[in-house]
Amino acid sequence: MTNPAAPKLYQAIIGALQADIASGRYAPGDRLPPERALVERFEVSRLTVREAMIGMEILGLVEARRGSGVYVTGRPSGGLHASELDIGAFELTEARRLIEGECAALAAVTADTAAIASLRESLDAMIAENEHELHDEVADRAFHLQIARATNNDAMVLVIETLWDVRHRSPLCERMLARSRAAGVKPMIDDHRAILDAIAAHDGPGARKAMRDHLGRVIDNLLRATELDGIRRVQAEAAELRTRSERLAAF
Repeated sequence: MTNPAAPKLYQAIIGALQADIASGRYAPGDRLPPERALVERFEVSRLTVREAMIGMEILGLVEARRGSGVYVTGRPSGGLHASELDIGAFELTEARRLIEGECAALAAVTADTAAIASLRESLDAMIAENEHELHDEVADRAFHLQIARATNNDAMVLVIETLWDVRHRSPLCERMLARSRAAGVKPMIDDHRAILDAIAAHDGPGARKAMRDHLGRVIDNLLRATELDGIRRVQAEAAELRTRSERLAAF
């Protein structure tokens, strides 16, 4: 018989703060402690605290006021439990950075003329979507999936499709990405062009670096878009994620 999985750090924070609200420590209308104080209390990163705050917002426990803080509403939605907030955008993007970096490196070796032409078409479609203020990310997804198809590895295609599907299947991830879009974040054309150029040049290391650099900037954008306390952008947290990804990739 297996033991149930331990809650993730942000789920544990949600549980602790729910208990605080239930006990009356924080009443409806009260402002929760600032991000830095929660980091110190729970001994976690700011990224984890942000995932917890957005999770509590989804559950209807708090209201985030950009530049002011997070306030207790005391009106749980009743539709979800913290355990259902499974994957956040930070951990998803970290996984994408590791996996899609290697996918791009392999595609640079295997991509033929037709695959590169398809990538150029996807990039053109992405440019058109940006110009028309479309936010459905159809061309962005198509570009990344085309890279996977260029590897001629069906397992790689399945993995990349799954990573992209999680973006919309996970309530926590979807809310974080929606906040990013609301902040004006769009697919980064220059980043995607650099990835395409490296693949077209059959430069595996260059393609890997271009993809990892791109997804590192995606993390930076998520950090900016999810600031809730008016705290300046946490560059050290993004650097920590990138360093950890690079250490894992070295194995």
